[in-house]
Amino acid sequence: MHTGFDYDVAVVGGGPAGLTSALYTTRLALDTVVIDRGGGRAAMMQETHNVIGITEAVSGNELLQTAREQVQGYGADVERGFVESVTPLGEAADDGFRVETDAESYRVSRVVLATGFADKRPDPPLPPTGRGLHYCLLCDAFMFVDEPVYVMGAGEAGAHVAMILLNFTDDVDLLTRGEDPSWSDETATMLEYHPVDVVTAEITGMNKNDDGWLESFEFEDGQVRAYSGGFPMYGSDYHDEVVEGLDIERTEDGSVAVDDHGQTSVDGVYAVGDLTPGYSQIPVAMGEGAIAGITIHKELRAFPRSLEEFETEGSVTDADVPALSAELATTAVEHDGHAHSPDDPDTK
Repeated sequence: MHTGFDYDVAVVGGGPAGLTSALYTTRLALDTVVIDRGGGRAAMMQETHNVIGITEAVSGNELLQTAREQVQGYGADVERGFVESVTPLGEAADDGFRVETDAESYRVSRVVLATGFADKRPDPPLPPTGRGLHYCLLCDAFMFVDEPVYVMGAGEAGAHVAMILLNFTDDVDLLTRGEDPSWSDETATMLEYHPVDVVTAEITGMNKNDDGWLESFEFEDGQVRAYSGGFPMYGSDYHDEVVEGLDIERTEDGSVAVDDHGQTSVDGVYAVGDLTPGYSQIPVAMGEGAIAGITIHKELRAFPRSLEEFETEGSVTDADVPALSAELATTAVEHDGHAHSPDDPDTK
């Protein structure tokens, strides 16, 4: 661990992006704490889609629980808590940051923000999430091939998603639920040229089958229309309390601006996953988490020592290596994945 800090890295958020960052920083010999307030979009998943090697039988909670156990097994600390603020301890990134939670205070060298966002939910009546109410077209469109589907929303996003769904099924309704459409004239013309039914009446009731899946919606004009599922398109609310406190640069849509390595406009603070621009997908989030973790490792690793550092610190001695904390060293040697695990009969 770097002198003067409680941890080398604090990861704020325990979803796929944050846990992957922690996996990399911990396995790359940096003392890491994950501070997770719980919940999140991944935790809502009834089934996991589009993650190679993980089947649909795995729920979001099961995926996250396995991930937490993995990073803890490598030596990271995973704490339940709400991060109230992150404050720079000086002008330079190497001065570190103070991370304040609702119960603890940590001095850390680097911070990874992985707090994500929450999808805005439409008003009820609604089917259960994952049983007719779905927030990820890229994840779930496959489920509705040749099935009747709906899109809720009266804006550009809703109109375009309705037209995109025609790639998967010929039975698509766009439900404005009594709202006046706000899409452009160009989009209105596009809708006219696509076989999408725009239903303007508000929903007054819902019917589910014996398995709890959506079966149909009832409308105030007396219609009953059958659906296997659909997608609400009302935007997102970013979990950005810490972002606002640090005055980090944002994009036009409210996401956190980052470079190719996840670095934000505040040196030493990284952002990954749904908090950043791009596709809100677990594999993408994992990739961003991995890149940030590797980048932080390169910034903080002790060796090779530069020629400039030799002038002030001298040559590397036997006492200087290896450059990881005693706790992480012990955990690594005892881990099943170590080259000479205690469970390996050849080491006994």
